[in-house]
Amino acid sequence: MFYEWSSSLETGHAGIDNQHKQLVAALNALLEACRSGRGQAELERTLDFLGGYTIKHFTDEEKLQQQSNYPDYFQHRQCHEDFKPVVQNLAEELLREGPTDELVEKVYESIGDWLLEHIKGDDFRFAAYLRAQRVVKIE
Repeated sequence: MFYEWSSSLETGHAGIDNQHKQLVAALNALLEACRSGRGQAELERTLDFLGGYTIKHFTDEEKLQQQSNYPDYFQHRQCHEDFKPVVQNLAEELLREGPTDELVEKVYESIGDWLLEHIKGDDFRFAAYLRAQRVVKIE
Protein backbone atom coordinates (compact mmCIF):
# COMPACT_ATOMS: atom_id res chain seq x y z
CA MET A 1 0.00 0.00 0.00
CA PHE A 2 1.27 3.43 -0.93
CA TYR A 3 0.17 6.82 0.26
CA GLU A 4 -1.88 8.84 -2.18
CA TRP A 5 -1.95 12.62 -2.13
CA SER A 6 -5.49 13.97 -2.21
CA SER A 7 -7.30 17.22 -1.65
CA SER A 8 -8.12 16.02 1.88
CA LEU A 9 -4.43 16.60 2.73
CA GLU A 10 -4.25 20.12 1.33
CA THR A 11 -3.75 22.86 3.87
CA GLY A 12 -4.53 25.57 1.32
CA HIS A 13 -1.01 26.96 1.66
CA ALA A 14 0.81 26.25 -1.61
CA GLY A 15 4.33 26.15 -0.16
CA ILE A 16 3.43 23.78 2.63
CA ASP A 17 1.32 21.60 0.35
CA ASN A 18 4.10 21.31 -2.24
CA GLN A 19 6.56 20.21 0.42
CA HIS A 20 4.06 17.72 1.83
CA LYS A 21 3.60 16.28 -1.68
CA GLN A 22 7.37 15.82 -1.95
CA LEU A 23 7.46 14.06 1.43
CA VAL A 24 4.66 11.70 0.40
CA ALA A 25 6.45 11.00 -2.91
CA ALA A 26 9.73 10.31 -1.08
CA LEU A 27 7.97 8.01 1.35
CA ASN A 28 6.38 6.11 -1.53
CA ALA A 29 9.76 5.86 -3.29
CA LEU A 30 11.28 4.37 -0.14
CA LEU A 31 8.45 1.88 0.23
CA GLU A 32 8.72 0.91 -3.45
CA ALA A 33 12.48 0.42 -3.12
CA CYS A 34 11.99 -1.79 -0.06
CA ARG A 35 9.21 -3.84 -1.66
CA SER A 36 11.08 -4.42 -4.90
CA GLY A 37 14.28 -5.48 -3.16
CA ARG A 38 16.43 -2.87 -4.84
CA GLY A 39 20.05 -2.50 -3.94
CA GLN A 40 21.16 -1.26 -0.54
CA ALA A 41 22.69 1.87 -2.09
CA GLU A 42 19.36 2.92 -3.62
CA LEU A 43 17.55 2.31 -0.34
CA GLU A 44 20.12 4.39 1.52
CA ARG A 45 19.87 7.19 -1.04
CA THR A 46 16.07 7.21 -0.88
CA LEU A 47 16.00 7.21 2.91
CA ASP A 48 18.67 9.94 3.00
CA PHE A 49 16.52 12.10 0.75
CA LEU A 50 13.44 11.49 2.88
CA GLY A 51 15.31 12.33 6.07
CA GLY A 52 16.94 15.42 4.60
CA TYR A 53 13.76 16.72 3.03
CA THR A 54 11.86 16.18 6.27
CA ILE A 55 14.38 18.39 8.07
CA LYS A 56 14.20 21.01 5.29
CA HIS A 57 10.42 21.03 5.51
CA PHE A 58 10.43 21.30 9.30
CA THR A 59 12.94 24.15 9.14
CA ASP A 60 10.91 26.05 6.52
CA GLU A 61 7.67 25.52 8.41
CA GLU A 62 9.18 26.60 11.73
CA LYS A 63 10.69 29.69 10.13
CA LEU A 64 7.28 30.65 8.78
CA GLN A 65 5.75 30.01 12.19
CA GLN A 66 8.25 32.36 13.81
CA GLN A 67 7.77 35.02 11.13
CA SER A 68 4.00 34.89 11.58
CA ASN A 69 4.16 34.80 15.40
CA TYR A 70 2.31 31.48 15.47
CA PRO A 71 1.15 31.02 19.07
CA ASP A 72 1.61 27.22 19.04
CA TYR A 73 5.13 27.40 17.60
CA PHE A 74 6.87 25.67 20.52
CA GLN A 75 4.36 22.79 20.65
CA HIS A 76 4.55 22.32 16.87
CA ARG A 77 8.35 22.47 16.92
CA GLN A 78 8.41 19.83 19.67
CA CYS A 79 6.35 17.50 17.47
CA HIS A 80 9.01 17.91 14.79
CA GLU A 81 11.84 17.34 17.27
CA ASP A 82 10.16 14.19 18.59
CA PHE A 83 9.82 12.86 15.04
CA LYS A 84 13.43 13.36 13.87
CA PRO A 85 14.89 10.44 15.87
CA VAL A 86 12.14 8.16 14.53
CA VAL A 87 13.42 8.70 10.98
CA GLN A 88 17.03 8.33 12.15
CA ASN A 89 16.29 5.06 13.96
CA LEU A 90 14.58 3.61 10.90
CA ALA A 91 17.54 4.62 8.74
CA GLU A 92 19.90 2.85 11.12
CA GLU A 93 17.70 -0.25 11.16
CA LEU A 94 17.64 -0.28 7.35
CA LEU A 95 21.43 -0.15 7.25
CA ARG A 96 21.72 -2.94 9.85
CA GLU A 97 19.04 -5.33 8.65
CA GLY A 98 18.10 -4.36 5.12
CA PRO A 99 14.57 -3.96 3.74
CA THR A 100 12.67 -6.50 5.84
CA ASP A 101 8.89 -6.80 5.86
CA GLU A 102 8.97 -5.64 9.48
CA LEU A 103 10.87 -2.50 8.51
CA VAL A 104 8.42 -1.72 5.71
CA GLU A 105 5.59 -1.98 8.25
CA LYS A 106 7.48 0.31 10.64
CA VAL A 107 7.96 2.85 7.84
CA TYR A 108 4.20 2.80 7.18
CA GLU A 109 3.33 3.23 10.84
CA SER A 110 6.18 5.41 12.07
CA ILE A 111 6.63 7.76 9.13
CA GLY A 112 3.62 7.55 6.83
CA ASP A 113 0.84 7.43 9.36
CA TRP A 114 2.55 10.04 11.54
CA LEU A 115 2.96 12.37 8.56
CA LEU A 116 -0.69 12.15 7.55
CA GLU A 117 -1.91 12.65 11.12
CA HIS A 118 0.48 15.59 11.57
CA ILE A 119 -0.73 17.21 8.34
CA LYS A 120 -4.41 16.79 9.23
CA GLY A 121 -3.88 18.01 12.78
CA ASP A 122 -1.00 20.36 13.57
CA ASP A 123 -0.41 21.56 10.02
CA PHE A 124 -4.10 22.22 9.32
CA ARG A 125 -4.24 24.35 12.49
CA PHE A 126 -1.13 26.24 11.40
CA ALA A 127 -2.51 26.78 7.89
CA ALA A 128 -5.77 28.13 9.35
CA TYR A 129 -3.72 30.57 11.41
CA LEU A 130 -1.79 31.65 8.30
CA ARG A 131 -5.02 32.21 6.38
CA ALA A 132 -6.32 34.32 9.23
CA GLN A 133 -3.06 36.31 9.20
CA ARG A 134 -3.08 36.46 5.38
CA VAL A 135 0.43 34.99 5.12
CA VAL A 136 0.87 33.68 1.60
CA LYS A 137 4.16 31.81 1.16
CA ILE A 138 7.12 30.00 2.68
CA GLU A 139 10.23 32.03 1.98
